Amino acid sequence: MTSRPFIATACLTVAAAIVAGCGADVPSNSVAKVGGDTITKAEFNKWLKTAAMGQSQGGQAVVPDPPNFTRCVEQHQKQPAQQGAPKPSPAQLKTQCKQEFDRLKGEVMQFLIQAQWVQQEAEQRDVEVSDAEVKKSFDDQKKQAFPSAKEYQQFLETSGMNEQDILFRVRLDTLQNKLTKKITEDETKVTDQDVENYYNKNKKRFSQPERRDLNVVLTKTKAKAEQAKRELEKGGKFSAVAKKFSIDNASKEQGGKLPDVTKGSQEKAFETAVFKAEKGKVEGPVKTQFGYYVFEVTTISKPTQQSLDKAKDTIKNLLRSQRQQKALDGFIKKFQADYKKKTACAKGYVVQECKNGPKQQNPPQQGAPQQGVPQGGQGAPPGGAPQQAPQQGAPQVPQGGAPQQVPPGGGAQQVPQPTPQPSDPAPQGPASP
Repeated sequence: MTSRPFIATACLTVAAAIVAGCGADVPSNSVAKVGGDTITKAEFNKWLKTAAMGQSQGGQAVVPDPPNFTRCVEQHQKQPAQQGAPKPSPAQLKTQCKQEFDRLKGEVMQFLIQAQWVQQEAEQRDVEVSDAEVKKSFDDQKKQAFPSAKEYQQFLETSGMNEQDILFRVRLDTLQNKLTKKITEDETKVTDQDVENYYNKNKKRFSQPERRDLNVVLTKTKAKAEQAKRELEKGGKFSAVAKKFSIDNASKEQGGKLPDVTKGSQEKAFETAVFKAEKGKVEGPVKTQFGYYVFEVTTISKPTQQSLDKAKDTIKNLLRSQRQQKALDGFIKKFQADYKKKTACAKGYVVQECKNGPKQQNPPQQGAPQQGVPQGGQGAPPGGAPQQAPQQGAPQVPQGGAPQQVPPGGGAQQVPQPTPQPSDPAPQGPASP
């Protein structure tokens, strides 16, 4: 199912040395503290197991157990070695287990911290979600994702989640949608004057240039072009002459037709001849880099200008979308900074969302995906099962083994854009041999 997480993690370069910090603000039984709320080690361990089960793809889950990783190493030793590959040593397996733990730990910490951010922001803005809303969304998505009860039970068994976990994620998703709506709702107001101003500044984008439909024959030599022209002037049909002489398969298959030619869409010499030609008169040969053209203009469509009245809805949607995105971008920047200041992580559990976490290098360029941007990438449930979890978005449960699907996976989503405003069509290339 498609997920639309509220907080997206950008692929950013960070310092190699992670500043762990002392985590003095974090209680001993917790891994992080966000404002007045804590994330307990029990919560972390629960979701770590979920992530490990996701990595196992339905097999026996290996939950890395630091610092010695004894159980993890033993489990890996039971697994058959790849054919032709040497059996890894205990030291190598320990290193592998540590790498698995570090990756899963980062994913789980990001998921739990970002979930706290969403819930606290929703509470501050008096955004609430009822149990009935959550249940309806869950039931709808469950029905779509799992045609039978057996498939749903299989998913629960392999994902490491129970129904309460999924309901938690559905609640987060619903909160996110309501938060986004509240943040951008005042930006949906676009006046008629706003629309008129945009139209007057961008009139060319709402116009269509002159277009000409042609019949063409393209030959390799001038002699062949002149022979084709003589047959046309004697009453031969373009379709028959094109089939006999033309080396341009595309137009030949269409009976010699080359429609919707506009200025700027063809090679200069051919274009000049086309727009000087009279309708219905056989012209050429015209020499181009592709060969020699003989042609006839069959239809001339005069340039048009879409009226303000007809363009109004398109412009209104565009301006509304741009303003929503601007409001969202401004909110996200402040949201990130404010909540990072409130987030302290215990030593050994530090990630980028923590105030004692690594400093960001190379800030994202303008227009690039930013951490914290509401987005619409797809995300599968832990376990990588073919059926995706019946929930949408929220900071995503770690999947393990899929680096691009860290919580909450996917790229940044812009506010949905309207249908593009009318503009010149993409230029056609010259008919090619």
